[in-house]
Amino acid sequence: MTSPSTNQEGHEVKKRKLEVPHIYLLLFAIAAICALASWIMPAGTFDRAANSAGKMLVVPGTYHKVATTPVTLFQLFGSIYKGLVDAGDIIFFIFISYSSINLILSSGVLNGLVSNFLKRIRGKYRTIIIPVFLLIIGITSSTIGIFEEMYPFIPIFAGITIAMGYDAIVGTAIVALATSIGFSCAVMNPFNVGMAQSIAGVAQLSGSGFRIFSHVVMIAVASVYIIRYALQVEADPSKSAVYGVSFDHLGVDKDAVMNQSFGLREKFVLLTLASGIVVIIWGCSAKGWYFQEICTVFFIMGIVSSIIMGWSANTICKKIEKSISEIAMAALVVGVARSILIVLNEGNIMDTIIYVLSIPLSYLPKWIAGEAMLLFQTVLNFLIPSSSGMAVVSMPIMAPLADILHISRQVAVLAFQYGDGLSNVLWPTASTPIICAVAGIPMQRWIKWFIPLFLLLLLTEGILIAISIAIGYV
Repeated sequence: MTSPSTNQEGHEVKKRKLEVPHIYLLLFAIAAICALASWIMPAGTFDRAANSAGKMLVVPGTYHKVATTPVTLFQLFGSIYKGLVDAGDIIFFIFISYSSINLILSSGVLNGLVSNFLKRIRGKYRTIIIPVFLLIIGITSSTIGIFEEMYPFIPIFAGITIAMGYDAIVGTAIVALATSIGFSCAVMNPFNVGMAQSIAGVAQLSGSGFRIFSHVVMIAVASVYIIRYALQVEADPSKSAVYGVSFDHLGVDKDAVMNQSFGLREKFVLLTLASGIVVIIWGCSAKGWYFQEICTVFFIMGIVSSIIMGWSANTICKKIEKSISEIAMAALVVGVARSILIVLNEGNIMDTIIYVLSIPLSYLPKWIAGEAMLLFQTVLNFLIPSSSGMAVVSMPIMAPLADILHISRQVAVLAFQYGDGLSNVLWPTASTPIICAVAGIPMQRWIKWFIPLFLLLLLTEGILIAISIAIGYV
């Protein structure tokens, strides 16, 4: 992009304006830096041993150097292919769930629902939707570990908030922040707090009171921030972080929404959606369902909704085709992001980075060490964007380190939760590409908008860590 100016002769000259790099370029640049690091940093690994449950855990004090395996230029480019293959389950989850949700949205059920809602709640009071759904979704995340399962609902909430006069950021933030805060302050989530407490030798479900308190505080902070932003956008749409970005794929027109009928067909579609959500929650909590089963339920929901609307088979197929074409490029971001982890593992520097980061912690006083643990876990989530994966790597190191520093192991678990949950919606190696992909939000714009809120919530977590140490949290 350029902007005109004049030189000494009075001729118009164009100044080149700095252009924001494409997200593919940014992710590849990070992978390239990691590849370069594999030539500089020593390769190393921790020994790992199985615990009573059969989980392979890092053995503290066993880090040792291994033969260097620097990532070549050829391997760097090959990591894109490997990343796409490795992330195939997530990519196809996005394709199927997104196209299925779009079938439901095409019925007009969203518009009708929002129309009824807006007619009943007017003015600033409409913002009550933000803390209410932050809390509702957060509770499901905190208890049964809902996270990836919420991705398909991002376009629904994005559409709702657009129709309310806000923007897609608000709706996306409701879902993304609710799930990430739910993970950060989880009470009985088996994937993070359950596993971390088990590895640390802390009683299951212990310390729940303080985590519930943390959840309420974090939800309150996020709600105030998002509400303030939503009202700013409503007053002046140009202040939107996604101003100028088209969200036509959501099929939301504010005027059309306000006049949208909500007849018998639409009500049956809504019933189908609600029933599907219940089935998914039951399946995930009782049967251990994951991508395959969740996709199946969403696909059935989409087909049943289409039949209710009376669409022909060809119409259904064309709508699915259109949805997949809309999301294809964005979904591939997930695979490109995964290439970063591929490079770190092939260069054998993942454990080296963990080892180097953990060394300074042993020399810090406990008041500072707790905060350092939080920062350590936050950075580690960039490298290991998996709750269970991060738990088996970090907790065998952090738990005995907490003993040395005279910090409760419960605080070490809390630092793990905080670091694992919140940064999931910031790091490009974690859930950020998926969230932006299904919402249709350029990832650069999401990160730019989210960083101030992330820092505010990180500060809140730091204060809560300090409180937990002060009160002797166990």
